[in-house]
Amino acid sequence: MSSAEIEIARGSWADAHRRLLDTRLDHARHERLMSQVDAVVAELRKRIGETFTLSELVREYARAERWVREAAGAVAEKPAELQDLALVEDAAFYLYARAAVDYEP
Repeated sequence: MSSAEIEIARGSWADAHRRLLDTRLDHARHERLMSQVDAVVAELRKRIGETFTLSELVREYARAERWVREAAGAVAEKPAELQDLALVEDAAFYLYARAAVDYEP
């Protein structure tokens, strides 16, 4: 995994996290999205564990589309609540990346 690939992913994740924070004015939407983010983070913990590198996280990100919908859908009350799935996915990866052994702000 190249450092450029890692930085591109990190940029996408950071952008999603900023957009997630922007939803705080709509409390109901923000809570719904945070519930989905938490579900995706929990699944990440199962898939790659507590000790990982950013490179490993980016590799999992490349496969995430297959399982993120299922993880977020498990806490969504209706399918329409998954309309922000890309935001949820990237924000979850942003939050989880901070625990990487090679993470630098």
